[in-house]
Amino acid sequence: MTVREVAAYLNVDEKTVYRLAQRADLPGFKVAGTWRFKKRDIDEWIERQKAAALPAKTGQEKTR
Repeated sequence: MTVREVAAYLNVDEKTVYRLAQRADLPGFKVAGTWRFKKRDIDEWIERQKAAALPAKTGQEKTR
């Protein structure tokens, strides 16, 4: 996937994809100087983000 495709898939700006990839927060690699992403890696990244957010959300619900 290209930066544009990942941005559309995640519904974020292309600059956000560049920033996350450069910080190695989003799994990607460069081919001839341009970022590329495997859809499977992006889907796994999404699942990890959801799992990380779940305990925080659950903790907030218990304190109410």
